[in-house]
Amino acid sequence: MVQAQAPASPHGPIAADVAGHRLDVIVDGDERLDRILAHLSTATNSVDMVMYIFEGDGAGTRIIDAMTAAARRGVRVRAVIDSFGSSDISDRFFDPLRDAGGSVTFFSRQWRSSYLIRNHQKLLLIDGSVAITGGFNIAEPYLSSGRARCWFDLGIIVRGPSVARMVAWFEAIHHYTVKHDGKLLMLRRLIREWPIDAGPVTWLIGGPTQRLSPWARSVRTDLQDARQLDMAMAYFSPGQGLLRRLGRVARDGRARFMMAAKSDNAATIGASRLLYGYLLRKRAQIWEYLPCRLHMKLIVIDDVVYIGTANFDVRSLFVNVEVMLRIADGGFARQMRDLIDAQQADCDIITMSSHKARAGWLTRLRWTLAWFVVGVIDYTVSRRLNFGLTETDPDADI
Repeated sequence: MVQAQAPASPHGPIAADVAGHRLDVIVDGDERLDRILAHLSTATNSVDMVMYIFEGDGAGTRIIDAMTAAARRGVRVRAVIDSFGSSDISDRFFDPLRDAGGSVTFFSRQWRSSYLIRNHQKLLLIDGSVAITGGFNIAEPYLSSGRARCWFDLGIIVRGPSVARMVAWFEAIHHYTVKHDGKLLMLRRLIREWPIDAGPVTWLIGGPTQRLSPWARSVRTDLQDARQLDMAMAYFSPGQGLLRRLGRVARDGRARFMMAAKSDNAATIGASRLLYGYLLRKRAQIWEYLPCRLHMKLIVIDDVVYIGTANFDVRSLFVNVEVMLRIADGGFARQMRDLIDAQQADCDIITMSSHKARAGWLTRLRWTLAWFVVGVIDYTVSRRLNFGLTETDPDADI
């Protein structure tokens, strides 16, 4: 039995200088909130935000107050909030910001064929020179630590020349949301035609194209001749093509996966577990993170690191609007592998025998149904259905 506790911290700060960029990875939730508030308090020209979930809790209130204060100082403040992800918050919550001169626009505001396409990005731009992204949303479970109900996640602060690409991207997605919201063909064209920079620090996007999103195609290319793969992933349910590529790395080199043992949605865990048998047969290592809910989106392929907003599931690979940062640097890759190494003591190591012990025919049927709904239909729908899978209570012992 493992008592729920705060996530393990890495040994020392995670920072790197890569190709004229300063990269700071923030693992602790309280520190993420403090750093966001500090950047908002010192903004002098602009604050631009794209956010999937924005809650009106303590963390959300502190951030909206800081954005409102910036607007009162004369800073241009704009936000694009996903209407589906933030459906629980009242539009009136943002009135003080609007009254101070800021703007808040909701992505996919009306029911139509594009409604279930999520703007799943989490991106904050300060003065056009600092970019903050990662898996975290604006809500207390993502911006706090020391409680079992928190989400174990990452944020990364980026300074350097490539931030200009995200400034241009925000202008494009903001213009689309204000002027053309819901026009699916226009959004597809925007994603498809967005230029991809080559270099050690590259911003990649994703969205509802008719094939793998640009960020996922980059991952697929890096997997082609990979010898080492480490992945810490909240939701994992890829299709057969990418799953085979992961299996090849496990067979010919080394592949290690840190998955969620707890979630707000038991079906997402079932969908992942359906694929464990294949990966284990290919000699992959699989860990399940125990202390609290895992929300990371981290991939390390040889000397390349991907950090951002996208899960490794069909929705993030093909449908959702996402942003991922690709960093090609051996030293930084070692630091991120060290972060994963530091979590091993807090994980259940899944073996073929332990996997088979819980994979009875009825459980496998439920996992298969969960994979179909999570991967093909929608993960929010699957939370309501649950398929008789055990509720993953983050406060319960495992």
